[in-house]
Amino acid sequence: MTRQMTGAEMVIQALRDQGVDHIFGYPGGAVLPIYDEIFQQEDIEHILVRHEQGAGHAAEGYARSTGKVGVLLVTSGPGATNAVTPLADALMDSIPLVCITGQVPTALIGSDAFQECDTSGVTRPCTKHNYLVRHIEDLPRILHEAFYVARSGRPGPVVVDIPKDVQFATGTYHGPSNISHKTYHPQVKGDLESVRKAVDMLLSAKRPVIYSGGGVINSGTEACQMLRELISLTGYPITSTLMGLGAYPASGDEWLGMLGMHGTYEANMAMHECDVMLCIGARFDDRITGRLDAFSPNSKKIHIDIDPSSINKIVRVDLAIVGDVGHVLEDMVRIWRASGKKPAKSETADWWEQIKIWRKRNCLAYRPNDDVIMPQYALQRLNEKIKGKDTYITTEVGQHQMWAAQFLGFEEPHRWMTSGGLGTMGYGFPAAMGVQTAHRDSLVIDIAGDASIQMTIQELSCCVQYNLPVKVMILNNEYMGMVRQWQQLLHGNRMSNSYVEAMPDFVKLADAYGAHGIMCDHPDDLDAAIDEMIAYDGPVLFDCRVAKLANCFPMIPSGRAHNDMLLSDEAEDAEKIATAIGDAGKKLV
Repeated sequence: MTRQMTGAEMVIQALRDQGVDHIFGYPGGAVLPIYDEIFQQEDIEHILVRHEQGAGHAAEGYARSTGKVGVLLVTSGPGATNAVTPLADALMDSIPLVCITGQVPTALIGSDAFQECDTSGVTRPCTKHNYLVRHIEDLPRILHEAFYVARSGRPGPVVVDIPKDVQFATGTYHGPSNISHKTYHPQVKGDLESVRKAVDMLLSAKRPVIYSGGGVINSGTEACQMLRELISLTGYPITSTLMGLGAYPASGDEWLGMLGMHGTYEANMAMHECDVMLCIGARFDDRITGRLDAFSPNSKKIHIDIDPSSINKIVRVDLAIVGDVGHVLEDMVRIWRASGKKPAKSETADWWEQIKIWRKRNCLAYRPNDDVIMPQYALQRLNEKIKGKDTYITTEVGQHQMWAAQFLGFEEPHRWMTSGGLGTMGYGFPAAMGVQTAHRDSLVIDIAGDASIQMTIQELSCCVQYNLPVKVMILNNEYMGMVRQWQQLLHGNRMSNSYVEAMPDFVKLADAYGAHGIMCDHPDDLDAAIDEMIAYDGPVLFDCRVAKLANCFPMIPSGRAHNDMLLSDEAEDAEKIATAIGDAGKKLV
């Protein structure tokens, strides 16, 4: 379609044409023309957050749970700078966002005008791409291009900075026909000869392992299905990063659990001892590899990723395949089937026997307590209560995040939203808000810590206003738990500023916002409290008082190899704790 519109009208029409149903935002002077257009239409629902950081994380949760591009709208200056944290978070975790920011009029740019900042300069390091629109003629193309860049290739956040005079100006609007970018054309199909080599390498393996990441989920449900097909064909063990949970079902026989710093013993040992490793849509980050010079030293490594810059960036691989993992996995499954070859079970029987031995360590075991709620037990009980329900889980960042990854089993993709790369405290609650906006009738639960939840607690007001029945399960140990755990391991148990002495009454706080509050501090009352949280028709703060000094194990101490893990049954050894992290490792935490 082409017709005359103001810049503000173009923004709303472009969102319509891109299939946007919801945006998250907070108004200010530099975006008032766009907000005026929002007022005059009913196609797109605007969710008024209480802080721009909340808008960004809500858009992330929306995008991660739907596979769509999340959209946020903020004003210039502090509105844009408050959105920097979620933009950086989305870049690290490959979440497709379009962030529309207002800017002072073009004639005032560079004059230190009121609420001016160099949004392009500030956000350049934490976005996939950004635009400053100086001419109305460019606005329609840039808006459509922004969505193309955000969702294609390795997804990520894109900023479109629109000066106020451009919002008022009139020009010709063009719809999204044949939208692309003049230089950005990501490779989708993998090289078929390389895929054939990968299949041959896998067929010859005696100790194979498949290592999947968030890229599988980003590629879509079809990619996750192809991954499951590959596992069904091969019978090979599979592990996953924090961001990849749900791509393969946790109930699957071949599932080893999550790998990495707080991953399972069997997953990390299998990665170390394998002879062929297939890495799919993951990036060998430091929380996975441990000490690089000791990472899976005797394996042939195959890496599939749509981002060529991720290949050989951290770990040198033997075979690289650049392409969308969904397309590459489809080719891999097709070639495997066409070969008519099946790996003889006898070829990997010894490998599976070794994995069974590692599994017998029961690395997630913890000491139960009849008087105090153990955090692991709280999540085990929650997992039982939500089985079979249409549930989405988000988390804040810390010990509770790792326990959630360990004890909640994800059977499907797009059901797990967490901040993996940036590790953003305050992410989970607004992310849950975004998930609930997209899935109004689903059960959405944020697993929170008492410190993290207070970073974006004001969004409870947004949940009440829009009747978003998000449940927040706070594992309240009155500490910044992961910081305390590191202080115990690194700094002689000197808990500097990690204990929260002025803890609010979360039940009263929920009541003040018009939500529902629950408190539970005894294991005998836990099931009833979880049932009450799930059944309540509205937003809930559940203050679950857990053991104050529980630590999260297994753990790869910083600076150690990924097969050199500290397990819970060793954690009571004072000498092991005191020497777990050396001087070199202290620098890596």
